[in-house]
Amino acid sequence: MKILGILASHQEHGLNAKMLAEVLDNVDPGVETETIYLENYEITPHKYHEKNAVLDELSQKLMDSDVWVFAAPTYFRELSGVLKNFFDCMRPKLVYFKENGDTIPGQFKNKHYLSISSCYVSTLENFLTGVTDESFKTIDRVMSAAGVIKVGEIVLPNTFGMKEIPNNKKELCHKYAKKISVKKRKDDSTVKRYIQLFFMIAVMALITMGIQVPLKSWIGSNFWLNYVSFTVIFFVLLACILHFVTFVKHRRR
Repeated sequence: MKILGILASHQEHGLNAKMLAEVLDNVDPGVETETIYLENYEITPHKYHEKNAVLDELSQKLMDSDVWVFAAPTYFRELSGVLKNFFDCMRPKLVYFKENGDTIPGQFKNKHYLSISSCYVSTLENFLTGVTDESFKTIDRVMSAAGVIKVGEIVLPNTFGMKEIPNNKKELCHKYAKKISVKKRKDDSTVKRYIQLFFMIAVMALITMGIQVPLKSWIGSNFWLNYVSFTVIFFVLLACILHFVTFVKHRRR
């Protein structure tokens, strides 16, 4: 079992590096760790019919690891250019291209990853406006295309003037350190998601039927009116839940 830390910051010993170290230093005994600082590599795009020794070396490090931990700051609501450049240049190794230009997961399919990012804005502002959202979404898009499975994400807001990582963030790093120390088989959350989906639909159907009860005096026993009202109520409930999950529950703090 090996975990690879990928530091994509302009500062080798900054807060993102400290967050990454908090994760890697607290993995279970016997788990091998390695950290690479992307600024130490001259990462340039791959040119067809030419070998790129740097990309080959980094690709081998990715292949030799079971879990990747990305640590990169958020600048101007976007992912740091260091990590974005890494993703752009590694694209031919992360995905396979089909004849029509579409991509499919490449050689790293079913590995796992954890994301870490930081930003200057306060915890409240980041929660309300989602300053770090695009950073995490960019990482997720690339990893999804590569078939790599997400373990989680850690955000460190309010970093302006910060010298040391808050204890609550250290505890979160330690929690994820334990989580990524266990080798997983593909996506072990699939069954859990199906169970959650089943109960969500069951509860929504129950609430919809409960709302329909007082409407019976107006709708009567007409099948199509009952069907339309059930569909509309169910759809509204579904939209509300999806909005909550997308914009509230998963808002980074």
